[in-house]
Amino acid sequence: MSLRSLLRRTVSPGLVTVAVAAVALVVSTGIADAAPALTRISTDPYTNSGSQHATEVEPDTFAYGSTIVSAFQVGRFNDGGGSNIGFATSSDGGATWTHGFLPGITTAAGGTYARVSDAAVGYDAKHNVWLISSIPITSSVTVPVVYTSRSTDGGLTWSNPVTTATGSSLDKNWIVCDNTSTSAYYGNCYTEYDNNGDGDRLKMTTSSDGGATWGASKNTGNSATGIGGQPLVQPNGTVIVPAASASETSILAFRSTNGGASWTSTTTVATVSTYTVRGSLRSGPLPSAEIDASGTVYVVWQDCRFRSSGGSCTSNDIVMSTTTNGTTWSSVVRIPIDATTTTVDHFIPGLAVDRATSGSTAHLGLAYYYHPVANCTASNCQLDVGYLSSTNGGATWSAPTQLAGPMTHSWLAGTTQGTMVGDYISTSFAGGTAHPVFAVASAPSGGVFNEAMYTPSAGLAAAAGTAVAPPATARQNAFSAVQAVIAYGQWLANGGAEGGGEDSP
Repeated sequence: MSLRSLLRRTVSPGLVTVAVAAVALVVSTGIADAAPALTRISTDPYTNSGSQHATEVEPDTFAYGSTIVSAFQVGRFNDGGGSNIGFATSSDGGATWTHGFLPGITTAAGGTYARVSDAAVGYDAKHNVWLISSIPITSSVTVPVVYTSRSTDGGLTWSNPVTTATGSSLDKNWIVCDNTSTSAYYGNCYTEYDNNGDGDRLKMTTSSDGGATWGASKNTGNSATGIGGQPLVQPNGTVIVPAASASETSILAFRSTNGGASWTSTTTVATVSTYTVRGSLRSGPLPSAEIDASGTVYVVWQDCRFRSSGGSCTSNDIVMSTTTNGTTWSSVVRIPIDATTTTVDHFIPGLAVDRATSGSTAHLGLAYYYHPVANCTASNCQLDVGYLSSTNGGATWSAPTQLAGPMTHSWLAGTTQGTMVGDYISTSFAGGTAHPVFAVASAPSGGVFNEAMYTPSAGLAAAAGTAVAPPATARQNAFSAVQAVIAYGQWLANGGAEGGGEDSP
């Protein structure tokens, strides 16, 4: 059998479809519609010792035209990384999927590294190359390099990886390309990562040849530290990079206006106040960022300022801020999934913006995880996946839809920071509909997990809604600022250790 045949497996919606029964909906969750059918687009095939099989976690997606590519960890290790990076590609707008596993990274697929983590997907229109960025991990759980795998046949087969950056302990890489043909930097691709061995120093590197080679890594203008940066390219070629601060107590942003030759100092988008997700689920306020056709950048994260009571938080909302230039940001608004009087906790958002739309008619889709009861325990937390949308740039939103769940935490891969579905999930628009990809788990059997990648069998529409996204009040922002100072002090007292554990790959 050829390598191409080994790596490719075609999945159609009729083969592995999860039929989610329509059940009576609990009013307190705010969920209004019955869950759609789901398609499993990949599953862990490995049997190596040390990994938790069968598990898949932490997907990213990117769409261009009718092609959607997702990438994710497969066979999660308890203390970091997976047996390999899996991919799933649809060439027909999500109707059917081909899936496989990247070659040449881990020993599971002809490589030399023990593990690999943090998959991120990009596409270079100028060179017609799909790219998956990842960080391989040694057997001693060090992370010395960022890799880029390339596909020149529409994301169906992938090359052995090329080295993108090297360092002492790298983390949370992300990749994007300039796909505007009129931009002076058309065809440039940008990879962001942080060097945990250097205090989470934010780093950027640039390629101008379809990801085949990469330039020297560069700091921000103020050598800022941070984690989870997600670069986005405006039509004029300006690159804007939202990121969390290293302490995860604020959202930062920096940019380049010269094709990555240099990067500005960071500015503060907003402070962050967060409710610790219960049940020992690994989660933190990392940003999810997207851009519309005009270049407006939208950033969302989990935040509890709207649900503060008596000097503490009761649960998280998903909140949003926007910018047209990367330096001036809008006030924080709450995405109105449900009323602030509910018990629901919302976290790990994956935002999509339809890049054929913009401004006051921009279409947004948001997938997220949630606990219907925030103050739950590992034994009784119920984990669900939700989705809602906007057709006016986030001014108002539709009622939410439950996509999956409930899931019990014991069904999920375990990590040293708690059980895991991923530090991030992802949603992308293709053909006018949104296609979130996320981990869904059912009860383990025979000592083997059953946690795999799923997507709605049909794309999800961006529906008009009437629920207004309210801005934070002065009191709520003051509460967030105080909480951020307290959390930052605790972070320093812990020696600057990761606030949410996301620096462990």
